[in-house]
Amino acid sequence: MTYCCGILVKEGLMMMADTRTNAGLDNISTFRKLHVFQQPGERIMAIASAGNLAISQSVLSTLTEGLENPETGELETLLNAPTMFQAAQRIGRAIRSVHRLEGVALSAEDINFDVSFLFGGQIKGSRMRLFMIYPAGNFIECTVDTPYLQIGEHKYGKPVLDRAISYDVDLYDALKVGLVSMDSTMRSNLGVGMPIDILLVRPDTCVAELNMRIEAGEPYFHDLRSRWSSALRAAHQSIPRPPYGNPT
Repeated sequence: MTYCCGILVKEGLMMMADTRTNAGLDNISTFRKLHVFQQPGERIMAIASAGNLAISQSVLSTLTEGLENPETGELETLLNAPTMFQAAQRIGRAIRSVHRLEGVALSAEDINFDVSFLFGGQIKGSRMRLFMIYPAGNFIECTVDTPYLQIGEHKYGKPVLDRAISYDVDLYDALKVGLVSMDSTMRSNLGVGMPIDILLVRPDTCVAELNMRIEAGEPYFHDLRSRWSSALRAAHQSIPRPPYGNPT
């Protein structure tokens, strides 16, 4: 299990992903799930992955090495895609290519072809975009009305985003809310865990303003978790008791 979140606001793009993978209760490892592809000043793209680790790594390797276009013979990668939309299409084709190669063998072992991606970024001269790509290779795009997308174990962090995220929110406020969303998920699901990789990109820069990993015990995140827990307890205590029944 994993949790990845992307938020696209007026001031830019925030993406984050945990790094925990597990294949059973006694086989827990750390793997990067947020990958950045960039040509500084020309384009920056990020992919966050959820699902079967072997499948997601195969898809990423396919995108890095390139898929041959049957009509032109060109090797198509993310770094030579002319638009973000066509780059999202290439991720979909890479997923379907891996499925053709490995799907039968996985089915024979009763393993689901389980993989999904968040894909965001910007190519110089076009607008910043954020997509969610499904196991079939089809995708949806983030909108101004709902400026965030999630994959993996999303249900615990979604209420925080629903209440606090709008398209006009400050980029670093979006990061703060995203971290609260991650904390809520980690508190409720042991399959999601530290470290956390985060990326911030401002529009029309095509470079990362922030690309870092938050390790366990990092002071700000530790303080955020403590403050959020205290704020929830204070809110609960400040709400009057229900006037129903016969409270003693």
